[in-house]
Amino acid sequence: MSDLSSFSETASDQPSPDGSDFKSRFKAIRSHVLSRWILLATVILFAASAIRHLMLISTGFDLGIYDQVAYLLSRGKAPISSYLGFHHLGNHAAYSFYLLAIPYAIYPSVYWLFGVQAVCLALGAWPTWMLARQAGLSQALASAMAAVYLLHPIVFNVNMFDFHPEVMALPVLLLLLWLARAEDLPPLRRKLWFGVALIFVLGCKASLSITVAAMGFWLLLFEKRRFVGGLALLGGTAWFLLATQWIIPGLSGAEAAALGRYKELGGDSVLGVAKNLLLNPGFLLQKVFTRASLQYLGLLFLPFVWGLSPRHLKPLVVTIPLIVINILSANGAQRDLVHQYSLPILPFLLLAVIDSLAHGQGLLRQRRWIIVWALLVFLALAKYGRYYPEYAANLSTWQASREALALVSPQAGVITDNWHAAQLSHREQITLLRGNRSFQADLPQSDYVLINVTHPWDDDFETTNRMFERFKKRPELQISYQRDGVYLFTRKPS
Repeated sequence: MSDLSSFSETASDQPSPDGSDFKSRFKAIRSHVLSRWILLATVILFAASAIRHLMLISTGFDLGIYDQVAYLLSRGKAPISSYLGFHHLGNHAAYSFYLLAIPYAIYPSVYWLFGVQAVCLALGAWPTWMLARQAGLSQALASAMAAVYLLHPIVFNVNMFDFHPEVMALPVLLLLLWLARAEDLPPLRRKLWFGVALIFVLGCKASLSITVAAMGFWLLLFEKRRFVGGLALLGGTAWFLLATQWIIPGLSGAEAAALGRYKELGGDSVLGVAKNLLLNPGFLLQKVFTRASLQYLGLLFLPFVWGLSPRHLKPLVVTIPLIVINILSANGAQRDLVHQYSLPILPFLLLAVIDSLAHGQGLLRQRRWIIVWALLVFLALAKYGRYYPEYAANLSTWQASREALALVSPQAGVITDNWHAAQLSHREQITLLRGNRSFQADLPQSDYVLINVTHPWDDDFETTNRMFERFKKRPELQISYQRDGVYLFTRKPS
């Protein structure tokens, strides 16, 4: 923070007697400082997720799913996740994730996912800075906005929560906003790059099509940018319909998995839920004025309350559909700053604050106090404290788990719990232990069963012990390793 603060304090937009030379030198210094902070953030984020994985806190859902898919793609195999039981595109239609098969082809490692995630999350500071300068903010305030982005709790928290492909979309979504307003670029080049970036964002997760379509509506109606607005609106709408009505049901055999979180709306399909919501808007009002929803809205706006102005809230029009989706969900994880569900809201909150500052509005307009507020919010809401004691509590079986994992042969089929699964995903067949499964179909394809009864997933001791006793009674299995409540079953020789 000292580097950025000192840089911000000395930065000035006023020309010096040696104008051109000063500007060129200042630009070099600015680029160096911003890049240094992006690099530092990348290292911190990568270390945070890598250490969590080494502590065996990563899970099969969702890290193991994407690790297995990237591994299969890199080996020229069909990306059919054994965790899910269907093709990768049947999950979230995330075709942009296919690019990660390239580094996996060089060397298959889950740390590629951590690296890509850290780079993408940290890199968002660059288009944030560009948006601030584009709006006319000083070098100092632009740097402060980059710091506000890097210190936002959701950036750190999402990084800690396994891997999700929408993190790849975050810096590109910010870049889309910059491109939409980049009048100084040649029109053809701007439209071309906007289209390429749009295709990439849509391919990171099907649900991003909602944000993209809403962004197109905002660009058309409020920004008066017909081409990019129309392209975003049509592209987002078309991909939403294509993904939810054809690709996902066709490859998974069912509607989108998240549909079950909206049973109160009485719909049995994505379009049915949307229809029922339109016909019953009172249901939304009931949900908005609940303690959980108001707390969620407070968490969303708290990091930016210092800079939002009622006259410059137009970019937040884009966030309304996603906020509504999160409020209506039965899954409370969609209403916090810990999980990935609110990540696409961040660019538009940043833009609303940038527009406010550009018009001389906002409670805080000095870079020092802006950064201080961002740091205080980070200290209050970032989940760095989970490493101790929450994560450390599982270390009592860490050595036993490492020894058991070392005994599992590469490529062999495995049935295991959520904690161990992320360590064993480089194989075609891996099945998660679930209390409602008989495993009759999975056992013939599996040579190992690895289970931890001391630290069961979700602290469900009853279900875990019941499954453990069930495997003990299987005649084809024998316990080949046991220590500290960690058991490895191996298939008996024929």
